[in-house]
Amino acid sequence: MTRIHPHPTTRRAVLGGAALTALAATVGTSTASANTSTGQASWPTEFALPNGFLPEGIAIGSRPYAYVGSRADGAVHRFDLRTGEGEILSEGATGLVSVGLKLDHDGLLYVAGSNGIARVVDARTGDVLTTYQLTPSTGHFINDVTLLADRAWFTDSLDAMLYGVPRGRTGQVTALPLTGDWVQTPGVNNANGIVGTPDGHGLIVVSSTPGKLYNVSLKSGRATEITLSGAADVANGDGLFRIGRTLYVVQNRLNRISVFDLDAKATTATLRRTITDPRFDVPTTAARFGNRLYLVNARFTSPQTPDTTFTAVAVSI
Repeated sequence: MTRIHPHPTTRRAVLGGAALTALAATVGTSTASANTSTGQASWPTEFALPNGFLPEGIAIGSRPYAYVGSRADGAVHRFDLRTGEGEILSEGATGLVSVGLKLDHDGLLYVAGSNGIARVVDARTGDVLTTYQLTPSTGHFINDVTLLADRAWFTDSLDAMLYGVPRGRTGQVTALPLTGDWVQTPGVNNANGIVGTPDGHGLIVVSSTPGKLYNVSLKSGRATEITLSGAADVANGDGLFRIGRTLYVVQNRLNRISVFDLDAKATTATLRRTITDPRFDVPTTAARFGNRLYLVNARFTSPQTPDTTFTAVAVSI
């Protein structure tokens, strides 16, 4: 695990422990709920992305802007939730990939790079501040990311390992092997979406194949399978989003979001309902603003060419 291209000392590098504690206390909730405009109902619910963009990850903070990553060249596109207008925030490059993204309260965007890389991007300027080489570029798939306590936690879909990158400063990466109930199936995507548990003491990780949810201890990496009620599995589970004890599981090729109620310790998940929409075209990840979830359509079952059109869509929750 190598950190490369560190940015010179910035205001983020001086974040103190008290500030990080305050950030940790807000994980799993969205300040967007407090800033919901009374006119949100008139905002667009479908957003055009650049042709050939190959989107997969989406992140939204406390302001009405969405950030979408590209599998084509690692670019980050930003659009206004109120108008749908957007532009490239961070330019891509050959060989670069952006999949899962999360936006921190200090304006730092944490980007899963698929090819073993995690990047930290300034969400205002698009500048890449730090790049972490978490794994070798082959045989691994750094897929998604969440923010919990003082670290951004990344999944590797092809290895039973999570990686913790320091938030708001440079530093050493934590490698957390997945043990316990975790089952690693060779040759397919395993660990994918990731969120913190309601109590903030662990992580919930979805394994896309065969479709299981796990509660992972931050201290030991021990994974305990979450018992599902009302659903046999969460096959094709991709992005996760949690509001309190409500867990949203995006099941990409099934074109649906399964909504579960978690118990207090996140040991069981009871299916409450599913969300479908005719505009879903293999949605992968979700982010929230106000009373909506915003999702990107990766269109995995369609041609992935420079001319292929892509959209993001919003659904009410």
